[in-house]
Amino acid sequence: MSTSQFSTHPSMCPVSHGSPTSYDGPRVALYSPEFSDDPHRVYRDMRSRYGSLAPVELAPAVPATLVIGYRTAVRILNDPEHFPADPRAWQQTVPADCPILPLLEWRPMASRSSGTDFARYRQAITSGVDAVDLYSLREAVERTALPLINSFCRDGHAELITQYIYPLVFDLVNFMLGCPPEIGQQVAAGTAALLEGVDAEKGSRILGEALMNLVALKRAEPGNDITSVLQRHGAALDDTEVSHHISQIYGTGIEFELNLIANTLLLVLSDKRFGGSVLGGNLSSRDAVDEVLFNDPPLANLLITYPRQPILIEDVWLPANQPVVISMAACNNDPAIRSEDMTGNRSHLAWGIGPHACPAQSLAYLIAQESIDQLLDALPELRLVTPTGGPSWRPGPFHRALTGLPVTFPPTAPLNIGDTAALLS
Repeated sequence: MSTSQFSTHPSMCPVSHGSPTSYDGPRVALYSPEFSDDPHRVYRDMRSRYGSLAPVELAPAVPATLVIGYRTAVRILNDPEHFPADPRAWQQTVPADCPILPLLEWRPMASRSSGTDFARYRQAITSGVDAVDLYSLREAVERTALPLINSFCRDGHAELITQYIYPLVFDLVNFMLGCPPEIGQQVAAGTAALLEGVDAEKGSRILGEALMNLVALKRAEPGNDITSVLQRHGAALDDTEVSHHISQIYGTGIEFELNLIANTLLLVLSDKRFGGSVLGGNLSSRDAVDEVLFNDPPLANLLITYPRQPILIEDVWLPANQPVVISMAACNNDPAIRSEDMTGNRSHLAWGIGPHACPAQSLAYLIAQESIDQLLDALPELRLVTPTGGPSWRPGPFHRALTGLPVTFPPTAPLNIGDTAALLS
């Protein structure tokens, strides 16, 4: 990386325009309902005021810099030497009761490591993900989706997140990890507490115990699943390291996939460009998924790096060991790179780029497309129930998540499992 792009200094730095190094002005609260209600308006306001880098708070009194310029984000994500993902120096500066600490603190896994540790962890998790058979996963989606649809199809109404999307995604993650239901329920309880920031310490403890139970089970009874591949990989991960990689698949994977499916269904059911076109075959569910990944990515602000030393970028000094958060949502909507027609364009940052790019893209795409197609094939007359004021979104600095997705439809007789082939033909 040339010094014309980044400059570093080992000690005190001069204050440049908008410098977060000594910035004492107001910061945008990414945890507020005002932000979650209309993040794109907030991104536009930040862009006009600050340019590519904006001062924000991830939680009360937890400052960070939000990257909202696409090209700036690309340079940072491709420069792990200056922008490592290891949070250990930062976490020593925040209170022990910080609500987001359990979610961001260092763990022995690729997404929180650099150097040789990163390489070792990345090889193992990539091998685990690559071992998932896509044909078997597609069958698992069908096998799980139809009973869920049958559980509410006679009612003429449903809340899709709680009755369809979450149980479907959770069961599929359990399937890929080889996790039995009893351990999976423990994982669900701990993960929910962590992501919501409510009693996060207890959630972290519950999750840790459940994951170690799964690790012990798979040591005794290995199978063809991600957990077993991690355990027998040449990186020689110990049980703690395996458990943390499983934790990431549960936490980030479920949250990402759930929001991806929900946000895509919201688009398909509310936007005339997609509703009839997807059902009529003119556009695929993949096109709708890609538009969501551009406009409302499920994890909107979660690629986080921590500069080792003060660094100058875009005429702004970024302080050492303070979070630099890539806003995938804001960067994807940067006017500098947007065009009118986004159909087929997959240059978004929703998967990340560079060495930390998501290794499970093909799995996530398959689950989202198959889950959406199964639902729309079974209930083609779905209608969105839109509350007054529009959809409601969960507050939080990291995700773009609906609070609910209620729908109505003509009551339908349950499908026979044997009808699956006819539906997909």
